[in-house]
Amino acid sequence: MTGDHTGDPAHDGDHRSGPPVRVDRDGHIETWTLDRPGIRNAISDDDMVEAIVDAAARVTRDDDVRVVVLTGAGSAFSAGGNITAMAEKSGMFGGSPAELREGYRRGIQRIPRALYDVDVPIVAAVNGPAVGAGCDLSLMCDLRIASTRAFFAESFVKLGIIPGDGGAWFLPRVVGAARAAEMALTGDRVDAATALEWGLVSRVVEPDDLLPAAHDLARRIAVNPPRAVRMTKRLLRESGHSSLSTLLELSAAMQPLGHHTQDHAEALAAMREKRRGEFTGD
Repeated sequence: MTGDHTGDPAHDGDHRSGPPVRVDRDGHIETWTLDRPGIRNAISDDDMVEAIVDAAARVTRDDDVRVVVLTGAGSAFSAGGNITAMAEKSGMFGGSPAELREGYRRGIQRIPRALYDVDVPIVAAVNGPAVGAGCDLSLMCDLRIASTRAFFAESFVKLGIIPGDGGAWFLPRVVGAARAAEMALTGDRVDAATALEWGLVSRVVEPDDLLPAAHDLARRIAVNPPRAVRMTKRLLRESGHSSLSTLLELSAAMQPLGHHTQDHAEALAAMREKRRGEFTGD
């Protein structure tokens, strides 16, 4: 993982106050804000890893949460790894090669595993630079909306390291093999307009419109029957590594669960009565 080499003095330290991930709730939608702007929302420190993993497990257990919006405090979405810790070889970056390996496995690599297993859709509202592991964090989400101030960089090679957090798995699945190779092997920035052209994001908006746009998208998801949304997300996840036959079998097993919900009956009734359905998750 790597951070953004912009000469930002915020890399020199972080004045911590409050939890590393701020959680706000509005109805069925949660907003997670990475809240370490002093280190440009680096995600490699233990407290940040724990906060993301814990939040992921919690919303999967909470049937009242239907969508999550993930964004960053301050000017960056996430600069990825903590550059100061990396330079000082402290925290997960310290120790022998064997200890470093375990540091990745027990640290940063817990994030992609946790987010991959989240049942509810996650919308990344990319407010600024998404660099290294920060870029990969956005790829771990189901949907991405970017501010015009955002850029993406799979910039590990710039520091002489590799994507240690699963980026080499996520990136080709989002932008395709050729563009993933270009991003990963050059480490160059991809601006928001190019990210839109490449399908890395679904929309680019002005900075002041970012969170409203992300929450609007979240609401469009949240109005649907929540169990159907969760199962549909799981099918989309599984489709990336399943054969057609396997996915059809999984779909056949899941579909009866939907047919036997009260929300399915309500959706049919609402469609026939030409009204908006009211879904409870039952």
